[in-house]
Amino acid sequence: MAKIKAKVVYSPNYDIQFMGMEKLHPFDSCKYSRAWNLLHKEFGKRLEEMTIAPSREISRDELLTVHTVDYLEEIKSSRYVAGAVELAFVAMFPKQLVDKHLLKPMRLATMGTILAAEEAMKGGLAVNMGGGYHHASTAKGEGFCIYSDVALAIINLRDTGKLKADETVLIIDLDVHQGNGHERIFLNDPHVKIMDVYNQGIYPNDAQAMRGIDCDVPLRSGTSEEEYLAALKLKLPEFLDSVDSPKFALYVAGTDIYSNDMLGMFRVSEAGILERDKFVFNALAEREIPFAMTLGGGYSQESYLAVANAVRYIIETW
Repeated sequence: MAKIKAKVVYSPNYDIQFMGMEKLHPFDSCKYSRAWNLLHKEFGKRLEEMTIAPSREISRDELLTVHTVDYLEEIKSSRYVAGAVELAFVAMFPKQLVDKHLLKPMRLATMGTILAAEEAMKGGLAVNMGGGYHHASTAKGEGFCIYSDVALAIINLRDTGKLKADETVLIIDLDVHQGNGHERIFLNDPHVKIMDVYNQGIYPNDAQAMRGIDCDVPLRSGTSEEEYLAALKLKLPEFLDSVDSPKFALYVAGTDIYSNDMLGMFRVSEAGILERDKFVFNALAEREIPFAMTLGGGYSQESYLAVANAVRYIIETW
């Protein structure tokens, strides 16, 4: 792989703003702009020159490469979406409002993951400052995830000829929750290899999806930073070196391993999250595996700071 040329994929329209009611959910749905704006204060034009925005949201036809017709009809129901994003009040609103204020930003961020994957295949590395909806499967949305952006990005690379059908793709899922959505989607696909490091004591505990994990690293609630990083530094190189000639990797970099996260139940500091991200970045770069990063979950007010730390490292390094 030639010298890495990193790209940042971002739009201010990634933010989900539902008349202030989004604040009732522990997920900071405006962390995308918080992180980018913080970085822009530091890097200004340099960041602008690295940043590209998706020109449109993902289309229905593109969604159908992964999701079913029935599912796309089902998510037109405000009640269904309310359950999937765990915001009961959403059920009270007309579907047009729900689509505009909630689903449209997710479709745009999903297109962002597709764009980041394409850019990474060209330049070696790209980060989408959104996405990572790893609980969404072919016919089900859950856990604040409606569209399976990671799966859609992989299928797009194949459909557009950027990846051959028999070339291997890696998913490195380090969100604190098991990535059951893409594990279900690629359960019978021998050319998608998945590593998942997660808290086995919390949602979703999806036993069927676990069959789709190639490198399974379940950890207990209360896992310390030292234990977490030791497990990662042991298992990630083993995983990468066990796969024959991987052509691309998608990294779900959830910040919900943070010690102050409301849901994660791990004890990893902000510095520990950055150490994790740097280890993943460098392990992939050293092996010349192009990769795209998505944000995944993060249920603390400091989540955007951890995101900014990772992107800052990318800007300063590549």
